[in-house]
Amino acid sequence: MANSITGNHDGENGRNESYHIPGRGDVPRKKLVREVEEDKHPKFSIYKINREKFVRGKPDDSEKNNINK
Repeated sequence: MANSITGNHDGENGRNESYHIPGRGDVPRKKLVREVEEDKHPKFSIYKINREKFVRGKPDDSEKNNINK
């Protein structure tokens, strides 16, 4: 379970094709999406843009844990 996930902005137009999890390293977007769908990271959720799935943090009062800082 990740407490912190950061987008790498490594895709076209700065979209996240991979994410960084401290202590684990970089994880491809599709793999992380699957893990979030399996509820392995309960602080995060999935959203779709043009039929593609991406990971984002569930809303709370903290800005420091946003994926795209």
